[in-house]
Amino acid sequence: MATFFGEVVAAPSRAGVDDEEEAAAEREETPEDREIRRELEKKREVHILWSSKLSASTGSFTDEQFPCSKFILAIGHNAVAFLTSFVLNSGCWEAVGSVKLWNEWCRTSNTTSVLPTDAFCLFYKLISDPTVLLCQCNCYVAEDQQFQWLEKVFGCMREEDLQVTILSTCPVTDYKTPESTLTLPSPFLKALKTKEFKEIVCCPLLEQPNIVQGLPAAVLSYCQVWQIPAVLYQCYTDVIKLDTVTIEAFKPVLSSKNLKSLVKDMSKSTEILKKLVTTNEIHNNIYT
Repeated sequence: MATFFGEVVAAPSRAGVDDEEEAAAEREETPEDREIRRELEKKREVHILWSSKLSASTGSFTDEQFPCSKFILAIGHNAVAFLTSFVLNSGCWEAVGSVKLWNEWCRTSNTTSVLPTDAFCLFYKLISDPTVLLCQCNCYVAEDQQFQWLEKVFGCMREEDLQVTILSTCPVTDYKTPESTLTLPSPFLKALKTKEFKEIVCCPLLEQPNIVQGLPAAVLSYCQVWQIPAVLYQCYTDVIKLDTVTIEAFKPVLSSKNLKSLVKDMSKSTEILKKLVTTNEIHNNIYT
């Protein structure tokens, strides 16, 4: 888990016990059990599918690294809806890839015609500058799949001069403060950055003893280890579903160096956001 407050947090370890238990389990495992385990491991593999458009625009083949100056990652449906409304619809972007994965909570679709509540993980490049890559990750990446996701996504990029921006949300009840969370003006934005990130952040930094978890923490930790400038903007909200107020809480990020050049018409973006939320509500009413 990511903290970056100067200390190294060691996870509790049962290494010796776990090794013994694993060895005992392997001795008891039948050939059928091993086959089932191998099939399950294979089913849980993370696959990145790049299109030929990315190869043509960057001059790289999909099995080689391509140059990337900005990587903007939205995780969760509210962060995805924010980038869809304010960034993707204010410039010329092209879908260039997708992540295919399966776990107990989701199975992704590689179609680009999706709603913000569908399970998907799609990549887009800016046509005017193919080194700008945007990822809309609206699927649950299980803990045992996060390393694969990181290895395969970042493994495709040349990391020289790369800057990473991550947007995500989490429940306001996860926010640790001496005050009652009931008195907090939810939603609100907090930032957490790597040591290499030198730009001004667009909101207050996340205070101790708060931590971030899941894929946002995995990406930020990866960037910290590999000395990549990265910042996470985490929105704390009391609304789980797609919500206009929560989405608009990300607006301060539009003034950041990595995003401000990508936003053109704010009034148009607001209209797109309203339409997106309305379409989603209609879809939910039909299927509930």
